[in-house]
Amino acid sequence: MTAPAATATPAIESAPEQKLPLSSLTAMVIGSMVGAGIFNLPGRFATATGPFGALIAWVIAGTGMYMLARVFQTLAEKRPDIDNGVFAYAKAGFGDYVGFLSAFGYWLGSCLGNVFYWVLISTTLGRFFPQVFGEGTSVGAIVVSLIGVWAFHFMILRGVKEATFINKIVTVAKIVPIIVAILAFVFFFNYSQFSENFFGGVGMPDKSLIAQVRDTMLITVFVFIGIEGASVYSRYAKKRSDVGAATILGFVAVTGLMVAITLLPYATAPRAAIASVQNPSLAGALELIVGHWGAVFISVGVLVSVLGAFLAWSLICAEVLFAAGQSKDMPRLFAAQNANDVPANALWLSNIVVSLFLISTYWSRDAFNFMLDMASVTSLLPYLLVAGYGILLARSGVGYEKAPGERGRDQVVSWIAVLYTLIMFVAAGLKYVLLVTVLLAPGTILYFWARREQSARLFTPVELMVFAVLLVGAAIGVYGLATGLITP
Repeated sequence: MTAPAATATPAIESAPEQKLPLSSLTAMVIGSMVGAGIFNLPGRFATATGPFGALIAWVIAGTGMYMLARVFQTLAEKRPDIDNGVFAYAKAGFGDYVGFLSAFGYWLGSCLGNVFYWVLISTTLGRFFPQVFGEGTSVGAIVVSLIGVWAFHFMILRGVKEATFINKIVTVAKIVPIIVAILAFVFFFNYSQFSENFFGGVGMPDKSLIAQVRDTMLITVFVFIGIEGASVYSRYAKKRSDVGAATILGFVAVTGLMVAITLLPYATAPRAAIASVQNPSLAGALELIVGHWGAVFISVGVLVSVLGAFLAWSLICAEVLFAAGQSKDMPRLFAAQNANDVPANALWLSNIVVSLFLISTYWSRDAFNFMLDMASVTSLLPYLLVAGYGILLARSGVGYEKAPGERGRDQVVSWIAVLYTLIMFVAAGLKYVLLVTVLLAPGTILYFWARREQSARLFTPVELMVFAVLLVGAAIGVYGLATGLITP
């Protein structure tokens, strides 16, 4: 989960000449997915399973996310009138309140992803300065993270053009270490070691294959977040058809990288050794075969990459609120821009929320994986609604006037995408689903505010039922947190 700063820039500049070709949109999708998550794949997978379970997990995740990518492609082609599709599709298919929940959930997931970035930065620095950064949630780590958040905040407020030079550095910093690591793993590939690890190897926890695969599912969601990168900025595409093409091209390229980073380390060291390395685990996995310089090399790449990712996703957070403010799904306060054409109010709220979550990591038992999993689960709701709208659109026939024969195929694709996202919710577990409702319920205040500004009806009967279910889930979640039944 990351995104190149330069590709995020047009969202702020909004000049008519800032139209993105297919290559830029494809780079946006690749950049959106190649980021912090990929640096943590070896350890997270090795903790859960061996190569056999990993292969099953990637087949499930790859199939599900490919179907979701196909839904994004279809919607971009059939509904070219809908921009900022991630939440606009939910609104078109399921009404104003569900559209708001999709926008708010996507924004919240992006904020949680930004919190994860800073925990990852602190964890990486903790490898070299353990007294200050510890496991990434010490007082020192939180203070440094907060300074970083607000330094970027005021830099963005001054105008994004001053910061876009970071993109080239970031692109090199995240791609080169990954390629070097893959080449090193290939060079040290040991078939006997891979065979020994295939079903888990020595010290594999006693759990079923289904449980092993389930324990990998949330990180596969996290590393695929960004697949909608082209859709978020669809209104800047030179051709609407490029949005879907960029989504598929980016998906195929990045999936290959992620599978390689996951499987190749199993052929270089025992599974238990990979599972026990410090985060970011790609650094630890490379250190096992080439020595300390490998960890330093990857760690430097992680730091530069994640800092650039935070810049880009700060822009995406602001863009989501800004676009929702313009479409009146959020209060008009967030549709305002400053003299540098930056959606300042949206940016302020985003970074205040990021800061509050960062402070909360002090009380978390495992902030690193908790923030990663929360960002994943929060992002599932917008994905589920997009897939659901794909079904509704294919059934309605809107946009299929010239190709009615595609309706059946697209319904099947959308149903598979819906099934996949539902399976991911089950894999996440009730704890994370309840915590998401705890976050979404108070956000409805912004919906009340926006509806009041428009003197519009608050809820339809169906929307009222959705709100009631959300409140019940939030109440159970708060009770669980208060009693210790749910721990972050």
